[in-house]
Formats: sequence, structure tokens, C-alpha cells
Amino acid sequence: MALTISIPENPSAEDREAVLAPLRAYNESRAGPPRVEPVAILLTNDDGETVGGLWGKTAYDWLFVEFLAVPEASRGQDLGTALMREAERVARARGCCGIWLDTFAFQARGFYEKLGFSVFGTLEDHPVGSRRFFLSKRL
Repeated sequence: MALTISIPENPSAEDREAVLAPLRAYNESRAGPPRVEPVAILLTNDDGETVGGLWGKTAYDWLFVEFLAVPEASRGQDLGTALMREAERVARARGCCGIWLDTFAFQARGFYEKLGFSVFGTLEDHPVGSRRFFLSKRL
């Protein structure tokens, strides 16, 4: 069967799944099923409205922190630290051996390093003129 390359103008969820399916099958044949579980640790205001928090997932024995947000008016109150400590508790409870995340140079690298994270990779010029850092912490 001959294959061709195409670039859809508006890629669909089905397109994503078609790319992901053979990759998932290969990965599972080598490492087993990943047991992906979401992690949500939320900050709520007095009205019960979610105004920030941490969003991530556990998979293959690591917790990946995708998003961490504390409202600007609430910064400096150790809420970020509390969120990360809770994420560490969740990771340990799920049997994870570490946590990883990424952050831009204009974001919170120093904050994560104070919590024991170390840079394991840097992407230069992302965005152009800046950097993106990849950090991890073994539990």
C-alpha cells in the first residue's frame, strides 16, 4: 500500500487519534499500559468558583504538571507551594517515582528549584529570545 503525506487545514480529533493509535500500541508493547489518571488540585474563592490551581496527570510512574496558576492578587501567600506539596502527596499515593513539568524563562523556574526540582533540558528560542525549561524531581 502506497502512503502519501497530507496536511489538513483543520485537523480533527479523528486525525489525532489516527496518529496516536499506532504510537500508543507501540509504547504499550514496550512499557505496558500507562494507567493515565488526571490530577486536579483547585483553588476556589468564597463563592466556590475555581480561580486557579494545578492540572496534570500521572502516567508511567511519573506525575506531569501541565498547568499551575495562582491568581496574581493571591501570589506571595505560599499557595503555589501548597499546590505543589499536594501534588507531591498525590504522586506518592499513586506510586510515582517523580514529578516533571516545564516552565518558560519568564515564569517560575526559581520557584520550582526552591522546591527541589532540577533542570533536565532547555529549549532555546521558545519563544524567540527566551527559553523553556524542563524540570524534574525524584520522590
